Amino acid sequence: MAHIIDRRLNGKNKSAVNRERFLRRFKAQIKEAVSKAIKGRSITDIDSGEKVSIPVKDVSEPVFHHGKGGVTENVHPGNEEFIKGDRFNRPQGGAGGGGGKASQDGEGEDDFAFELSREEFMNVFFEDLALPNLVKTQLMGIEEMKSVRAGYTSDGTPTNISIVRSLRGALARRVALSAPTLSELNEVEEDLDTLLESDEEHDIEVREKRKRIHMLRERLASIPFIDPFDLRYNNRVRQPKPTSQAVMFCIMDVSGSMDEAKKDMAKRFFILLYLFLQRNYEKIEVVFIRHHTSAVEVNEHDFFHSRESGGTVVSSALNLMKEIVYKRYNSSEWNIYVAQASDGDNWDSDSANCAQILSESLLPLCQYYAYVEITESEPQNLWYEYLKVKERCKHFAMQRIHSTADIYPVFREIFKRQPATRA
Repeated sequence: MAHIIDRRLNGKNKSAVNRERFLRRFKAQIKEAVSKAIKGRSITDIDSGEKVSIPVKDVSEPVFHHGKGGVTENVHPGNEEFIKGDRFNRPQGGAGGGGGKASQDGEGEDDFAFELSREEFMNVFFEDLALPNLVKTQLMGIEEMKSVRAGYTSDGTPTNISIVRSLRGALARRVALSAPTLSELNEVEEDLDTLLESDEEHDIEVREKRKRIHMLRERLASIPFIDPFDLRYNNRVRQPKPTSQAVMFCIMDVSGSMDEAKKDMAKRFFILLYLFLQRNYEKIEVVFIRHHTSAVEVNEHDFFHSRESGGTVVSSALNLMKEIVYKRYNSSEWNIYVAQASDGDNWDSDSANCAQILSESLLPLCQYYAYVEITESEPQNLWYEYLKVKERCKHFAMQRIHSTADIYPVFREIFKRQPATRA
């Protein structure tokens, strides 16, 4: 039995459906390969594809063939070492082929390798992540269409027929078509009445008038009550539906207690978060706020690379965010999400002030607020104040990062997909 397998290279996504089926079939192996790739690369380099190798035994293709059948015994010449029933050890390496080891008989197969595109890699990487509590899910980057009325049309489906407009058109048509005939009919009837009232004999003229009146009445009766020409249908067109918008505030502590290692972990966390937002919401706005004793709104480059430092007053960043929200991001029009990274070191009196600002001013405006504390020691005073806030607000989350290896697990924990809840 002959079988043909087409392994030609497919360009320009000509075999996109087959590739998606392949990715679904070997999803477990691909996720394992992506997990290994994540461990071996920096988060800053995560925005790229990956080369994935799958053991050849996992991609073997089934083949139907005819078996020999029956019981056979083969004798091969040149065997002076073994007889029937002897047992011998498995050859060391390569006998099965592939895996980078040589095969003694010169045959073997290497692992199946292919390239994951950037989009495919990110899909696997972010597969089970989602911003939680998306109450207003229609963001600016997701364009929705709505059907709006756009007058009438002369053709359409019966379900869209406008009865009132169609009857109005039919009435106008009947009036327009019958007006000349009715005028002539009235004139002929008046002439007939005049002839009948006169004493003279007008039999021939009377018969002609009556014949004309009968013809005119038949003409009026032949005008249909409604004609296909009268039918009008409601016309609807699809227009972009105005949707709500989303903004993400990234707040980072750059005080003297935040050494370079902590700042680097905070930067990596925000880069990962930024990639996640960029993937889900193409047009989402991101606001970067750095703070020490004072806070300032900066661009992305300065947020990650500026060397400015100082003491720690966390409330300065929260107050600045509150000002920006009231000036530019009305909570009735925007979905507001916040991620804050700090080592937790703050003035004791200011920590209580931060909790008050969060509870009274910011959290009522936010859809979700995530706080990440980067420290290897015991939690700082800001952590304990935020714990009180967490007990009162369900849309407030907080986690601790001890090392770079904790960034991704903490990120997944904060932004994991929330289970659906019944209303």
